[in-house]
Amino acid sequence: MIEIIALFFLCRNMGKLALTKGERPLKWKGITILAWFAFELIGLVLAAMIFGTGNLVGLMLIGLMSAIGGYLIAKAQLEKLPDVYDDDIDTLGNHLN
Repeated sequence: MIEIIALFFLCRNMGKLALTKGERPLKWKGITILAWFAFELIGLVLAAMIFGTGNLVGLMLIGLMSAIGGYLIAKAQLEKLPDVYDDDIDTLGNHLN
């Protein structure tokens, strides 16, 4: 349950960041959710293959760390995009033409 609440706030953060980059927020919120669950599943499967299924708490922690890694990768991809260039000095006096 706490994981879903954290994902809600992380998606909200990604939406705000997407707006500053001139991207659609819904697209990046979807990418965040997809990356979160995909990396969590990959982390769980790899941890179960390596360590076995005897320690479920350890497996869930590895899955959670993998999910956070998926979020950080998606955020890094979004942060690489250029910011929207909107400078008022370039449009000053355009209405006079």
